[in-house]
Amino acid sequence: MLDGLDLNQTPIFLWVATALLAALLGGVAYQLSHRKTLALVQQGHRLRATPDYYGWHTVVLMFLPVVLVSVATAALEMFGVIEVPNLLQLAACLAIPALILWPALRLVHADLNARALCERVIYAGLLGAALVSIFTTLGIVLSVVFEAIRFFQHVSLIEFLTGTTWAPGGAFLESAGRGAEQGTEAEFGSIPLFAGTLMITAVAMLVAVPLGLCAAIYTAEYASKRVRSTVKPMLELLAGIPTVVYGFFAAITVAPFIVAVGDQIGLETSFENALAPGVIMGVMIIPFMSSLCDDVITSVPQNLRQAAMSLGSTKSEMIKGVVLPAALPGIVSAFLLSVSRAVGETMIVVMAAGMAANLTTNPLEQMTTVTVHIVANLTGDLAYDNPQTLSAFGLGLSLLIVTLLLNIISVIVIRKFRQRYEAD
Repeated sequence: MLDGLDLNQTPIFLWVATALLAALLGGVAYQLSHRKTLALVQQGHRLRATPDYYGWHTVVLMFLPVVLVSVATAALEMFGVIEVPNLLQLAACLAIPALILWPALRLVHADLNARALCERVIYAGLLGAALVSIFTTLGIVLSVVFEAIRFFQHVSLIEFLTGTTWAPGGAFLESAGRGAEQGTEAEFGSIPLFAGTLMITAVAMLVAVPLGLCAAIYTAEYASKRVRSTVKPMLELLAGIPTVVYGFFAAITVAPFIVAVGDQIGLETSFENALAPGVIMGVMIIPFMSSLCDDVITSVPQNLRQAAMSLGSTKSEMIKGVVLPAALPGIVSAFLLSVSRAVGETMIVVMAAGMAANLTTNPLEQMTTVTVHIVANLTGDLAYDNPQTLSAFGLGLSLLIVTLLLNIISVIVIRKFRQRYEAD
């Protein structure tokens, strides 16, 4: 009867049914433990925790071994030590707690400190969640570093950091042994990519910083509660628009408009210029900058405002002389975080600026960014060990270091310029 059944191909309804049965078993265990503790109270015993803790104590004792066994099994399967069929794993998820139910209920007595166990489990769960995020980040960094090392075995680090030409197309022919006969040579100078990233980011910041800061000052200091409750959600609504929509708008509307204006005033402008994605990226970052600055400005103690107003300052003088200096560390931090957000943007640049790695200071010409070529080099039919493909990891490591430095600078600025204001 079971000859044609693949134990590793488990229908989804079996997983759902197992989860429901496990939840039902846990609910039964909770109720039985809860009722037993209530009976102890009626008998005159003094409990060391509320009945709810005793119920959760029983549930934890039942399902904690399941979690530990599942984690150990997954680790062993990942390293190829064993292979456990899915049906057997599902059966264990029900059999183990069912076997532990009766012994766990027998442990329930008045002197049991069930609260301590529950708190230890909660602490372990929170610690585990933190460690998962830490090790995930560490794994990402190490994977990028190891692949970047492979790239720098093919390309000189000095050439990568100081080269002014990015032309990796010859790497495919070189790997096939045809680079010399075709007269092509791969060049991996990253300066044009970082110059394009810097140019587009600078344009975005010129748009986002003044508009976002002014919007934050208005909503925090001038707007009434009714206006603030309307304007602030409308600004933050921009953050929910997909970046591909911004990219279409930049490519279809903004770029042709810039070209038309350039033609009117006699400037030679490319349709795939750096100005269009920079402007639209700045518009996209406005809600991010505005929200951060708004939170910083509203966190300035009210007694500072009252002290400035009591000395005869106007509202604008109070904002300029008291509120903004007090909020300066947070504003600088918001600016640096916005820069990090702009540096990592990809879709808008792909759609509006193209992929031409030109080293120029003219924002009306074609430029591109580091993230665009990371995506371009990791997609396609090139071999994984090809230098052009591996160059994505070299660029990724460089970008990771840049954003890390920006975040470190942000923390240093906050610590250096933060002023503590205490209420009288």
